Amino acid sequence: MTTPLVLADPAPPRRPRIPRLLRQVAFRRYWSAQTVSFFGDQITMLAVPLLAVLAVGAGPAEMGYLTAASLLPNLFFSLPAGAWVDRYPRRRQVMIIADLCRAGLLLAVPLLWWASALTLPLLCVVAFLIGTLSVFFEVAHSSLFAALVRRQDYVDASSLINGSRSMSYVAGPSIGGVLVQVLTAPVALVTGVLTYLTSAAFLTRIAVSERPVQSGSGLGMAAGVRCVARSAVLRAILLGTTTLNLFNYMFAALFVLYVATELNVSPGLLGLIIGGGAFGGLLGAAITGPISRRIGIGPAVILGLVVFPAPLILVPLAMGPQPLVLALLFAAEFVSALGVMILDITAGSVQIAATPVSMLAVVSGFRRTVNYGIRPVGALIGGALGTVLGVHPALWIASLGALLGVVWVVFSPVRTMRVLPEERAIPT
Repeated sequence: MTTPLVLADPAPPRRPRIPRLLRQVAFRRYWSAQTVSFFGDQITMLAVPLLAVLAVGAGPAEMGYLTAASLLPNLFFSLPAGAWVDRYPRRRQVMIIADLCRAGLLLAVPLLWWASALTLPLLCVVAFLIGTLSVFFEVAHSSLFAALVRRQDYVDASSLINGSRSMSYVAGPSIGGVLVQVLTAPVALVTGVLTYLTSAAFLTRIAVSERPVQSGSGLGMAAGVRCVARSAVLRAILLGTTTLNLFNYMFAALFVLYVATELNVSPGLLGLIIGGGAFGGLLGAAITGPISRRIGIGPAVILGLVVFPAPLILVPLAMGPQPLVLALLFAAEFVSALGVMILDITAGSVQIAATPVSMLAVVSGFRRTVNYGIRPVGALIGGALGTVLGVHPALWIASLGALLGVVWVVFSPVRTMRVLPEERAIPT
């Protein structure tokens, strides 16, 4: 008698490894809105300056005015915008309105160009208004993030969002360049309009219960400053990142000049190095979650404060045959981009967790005021040092000085923090 052949049950089909958070409809729509916006920002950042140069005939001074017009709202409006958003009960609505208004303003640029009415002052006004709306969008973002994501998922959620941001740094300028080349800069801006509209559409479809505004007088601009000043965790991270930004923008002001004139690297090769180095950000976004769980969230913040600036020392060290110089420059860009992601994800998660939910916008606004305010200061100091001491010595000062930012955090409670801190009460 033969034994019947028993067939094993077929193995269940393998499901694609979609991150758990992206299987949640509300977060997936939020992440999609952010991703589309990141790519739109990169396209716009390339198309608007090119339009100013090619269509309006802007020179170096005019390009400086245009850049300043887009950045000044961060310095002047971040704190008051944050205080207002914290008092407004529908933060998601703020982000949607900001997206729609930015789309309308950006659409006005090609329309003015086609009507032969586009001038540099009008372009600066549009850049200033879009920058102002972006401030409101960004300070409201923290509150919506906290409403959508559980505290224990902050790092994983930030990793997904920053992964999209890294990918936009890699692919966005290339896409923008192709669009400008094929369609011209004004038509490329229409693509940016579509990204803002798409972002607004995703945000409109998010179902989220936002926390009501708490009554009382503790939600003003002064309260936001007081909240950071009285928190050892928030204070240390802000001082550390501000110190790093000061020296990093000293470095950034001289980097292209040094690489182009003293290392004789062509613009094309430099673009490839920077674009290729941005892949380090993708790796950083992928490994930050596992690293923070293994060594603790506080040590991971410290790691980011070191790994971000330390590789830039390779730039003033670069010398010798061109292949060696290019390899050192690529290593500096790649590892530094990796460190940026580790720092942004971990420090951002700690800052959100350590801030009272009802004050997330105003505290975010205060941080943006300080961090964006220090950047032009760093650039001016870098230019002055490069003029007085020479570009190479100034790069050494900037790259080594950026490592001082970690000192603020090493001597703070962040150093021993294994998990995200508990939410604080509103300071009085």
